[in-house]
Amino acid sequence: MQICERLKAARKNSGMTQEEVAEKIHVSRVSVSNWETGKTLPDIASLIELSDLYNITLDELVKGDPQMTEKVKNDVKVSQSKTRVIIAASVIALIFGVAFVICKFIGGGPEEFASAAAPWVLMAIGIAAFAAMQTSENVSKDQKLT
Repeated sequence: MQICERLKAARKNSGMTQEEVAEKIHVSRVSVSNWETGKTLPDIASLIELSDLYNITLDELVKGDPQMTEKVKNDVKVSQSKTRVIIAASVIALIFGVAFVICKFIGGGPEEFASAAAPWVLMAIGIAAFAAMQTSENVSKDQKLT
């Protein structure tokens, strides 16, 4: 049984309309309809809310539908990729801030700061770009395998 059929059956078993489900999980009624007809698939956050609303496990919703299982796996990978980019950007900002404080501490002006910080910031940008590329390559490889 595909997830669209399971979602529709679970909603009917709970005695709710698509509008009521949409209100409870904060999506549009059209989204609920699209999920139940198989036009689109819910994201992981919506799946969790639907699971709670219908009082069924995520396994019952996701497993058995290979397309949904793949979507969940890809959503997780994209989320991990975004997290890595945020961490890399934070490291760049931290390096920039440390270089600025050091420059101010030793009495340097903007020119000294720029010349002292530039190599470190460029190196951090390169590392962040490399990490982001590695992550996107891994996601692409995994999508081709399935």
